[in-house]
Amino acid sequence: MTHSELQIEIERHFSAGPAAVGDPSAMTAFLALRTDLESGALRAASPDSTSATGWRVNAWVKQGILLGFRLGVLEGMPGEGLSFVDKDTYPVRRFSAGDGIRIVPGGSSVRAGAYVARGVVCMPPMYINAGAYVDEGTMVDSHALVGSCAQVGKRVHVSAAAQIGGVLEPVNASPVIIEDDVLVGGNCGIYEGTIVRKGAVLASGTILTRGTPVFDLVNGAILRATTDMPLIIPQDAVVVPGSRAVSKGKGQEWGLSLYAPVIVKYRDDKTTLSTTLEDLLR
Repeated sequence: MTHSELQIEIERHFSAGPAAVGDPSAMTAFLALRTDLESGALRAASPDSTSATGWRVNAWVKQGILLGFRLGVLEGMPGEGLSFVDKDTYPVRRFSAGDGIRIVPGGSSVRAGAYVARGVVCMPPMYINAGAYVDEGTMVDSHALVGSCAQVGKRVHVSAAAQIGGVLEPVNASPVIIEDDVLVGGNCGIYEGTIVRKGAVLASGTILTRGTPVFDLVNGAILRATTDMPLIIPQDAVVVPGSRAVSKGKGQEWGLSLYAPVIVKYRDDKTTLSTTLEDLLR
């Protein structure tokens, strides 16, 4: 069926609530959606030049992912030395050498319904959740997470222990989006629909959330999320963890400071050269 027809089916069965359980046409629609998610033909969020953020949330796709959880039943799933129990609609994805994806041995997992492009490298142990999109040449390093519906562009390095947050509900909420050529440092956390523009560098330990103001020293501006817009890190920004002094009350008296991510510069040739080591690891 076409994507327009699939959308109608997904929205119909999602609206039916528990009544969709046991309906063969609901399972057929979900399986078609899951197949298209895994091939990259459908995405939870898509580039859209007409949108204020440059991205469009495909709410019906997220409805379809949630429908899969509703339709699934618990099933034992054998593993390498361990056993697992999960919804049978979301088994672990299996890959072959022909897929052109490196899944290095050691406990990594990619859930059904996730897209992983050719040339992606997965270092153990890492996890990519349902609905996520990971594009060509990206490395997902050890102990890193790509959450449900997160969108990760080309040639991104998601460094060790970095967390790319996921979101399924509310269905119209924007997922975390990491555009092309971004370096996400170790132990970073990007959550709550944050968009990191192309070429940005997040130094180790940077945490970005909807409620996190980012202090741009270069342009003398403070970047914040608004009611209508997520937090957006500009293209080529170099963001490091910082702090700002509490200026009143007990915080001032005790000499306390609060966490504050800071844009200290914008990427140049020197910054780019410092990341070329990534190419040697791919």
